[in-house]
Amino acid sequence: MELLAERSAPPYGPGPRLAALGQLAAGAPGRLPADLVPTVLGLLEERAGESACHARVPAPDAAYSLVDRMRRLTPSDEEGARLLRTLHTALDDRLSDRIALLHGQLGSPVPTDRCNALVLSSALFREWRGDHSATVALIGEGLRAAGGEPGRWCDTAVSVLEGLFALAAPAADGLHALVVARPDLWVRRWPPGAPALGAPLRALARAGDPRAVPVLARLAEEPVVPRDLGSVVVHLGVHAAPLAPDLRRALAATPPGAPEAALPLLAAVTALRDTQAVPSLLRLWGDVREDGEGELALAVVDALWAIEGDAGRVLPVLLREAAHGDSRRRTRAARRLARLGGAARPALAVLRRTASAERPEAERTAAACAVARITGEEDPAVEATLRSAWAGHPHARVDIAACLAALGSGAAPLRELAAGELSAPRRHTARPDGHGSHDIPRDEELLRLCREVAAGV
Repeated sequence: MELLAERSAPPYGPGPRLAALGQLAAGAPGRLPADLVPTVLGLLEERAGESACHARVPAPDAAYSLVDRMRRLTPSDEEGARLLRTLHTALDDRLSDRIALLHGQLGSPVPTDRCNALVLSSALFREWRGDHSATVALIGEGLRAAGGEPGRWCDTAVSVLEGLFALAAPAADGLHALVVARPDLWVRRWPPGAPALGAPLRALARAGDPRAVPVLARLAEEPVVPRDLGSVVVHLGVHAAPLAPDLRRALAATPPGAPEAALPLLAAVTALRDTQAVPSLLRLWGDVREDGEGELALAVVDALWAIEGDAGRVLPVLLREAAHGDSRRRTRAARRLARLGGAARPALAVLRRTASAERPEAERTAAACAVARITGEEDPAVEATLRSAWAGHPHARVDIAACLAALGSGAAPLRELAAGELSAPRRHTARPDGHGSHDIPRDEELLRLCREVAAGV
């Protein structure tokens, strides 16, 4: 530690000093300077100056080579990324310091420092709860300043925002500016097959920004609709209502036995509760209801229940699925039966057996939630199952919290689970490898439900 403290100060250069500060943060945080953030930002600036002095500068009249152009578009600094990643990892829950560092990096004139800040920001968003709006807004300002110019920073920024869903709202102006400036990015046509939404447009729609709707409407009029257009509608809510006619047309044109095309569209008409989509749903219903197999059948069930609320139509399929030999199908059916509430009472016997048997945890949890939501109360066996799953299987917490929220005052015996979750600073989906950014909206949904449960609504 003495050696590291010595190396973290002059006369050593910025690279060794940053490396020493990272190791001090991990092993002896009390030895860190009180002005850590300005010190690190100053060292980054000094390091960038040294790098610029050693950079190869072509003669004014020399043509740039292909390698030169690639370096300008995709600047990289692996050593700098490693130094800052080590420091951020060691600082761990010192979020105010980490956020201040990120804000300084995001405002840096050095492209590689800004790119490294984006990657580190993404890791912070995935692991830690809290108000990230200021950091997200800075990323959005960077997008607007980029003016739609292609490059690594712009691509990385959009990738980060795409994984934030509703939390990307403070950057929506920057995303919208990019969508307007680059119509060529509206659709991605690689790999071969049906086109997909381009990342900037998808990020804007996932953020719930209504400015995405006119562009989506234009794409929905194309002969081939982007395959993931339907999946972003659920994030736009009522703003997506103008898309309903084109979504119905696309659903009606979906060939039988093509779940990869039908599932996003079914999710969209379910979210919109589009009554005029029922004829297309019934056509699909006729194709799948005999055996009720697969996600397509259950997606049709979801849509019909959301639009019609007719348990008599969907219950036979769900009862058959709840007694199926495949555990995954029984689990999916139990989750749907829970949404039916009291209308699913004919399924109680099989659900009680599933909840109390030696079955996989996901299946037992889904069955226990269904029993509670159908009966409107918790019995001791259900309570024990849900408490065990909450502690041992964090990915089940959203379903359990939804169950408790539906019970209202009947959730009192397990209300402390929600209160404990709300006090936890780390996301329940946080992973040591830093992956899983699409789990952010699931964690935000868990927090929303836990607030509802804790309030006793």
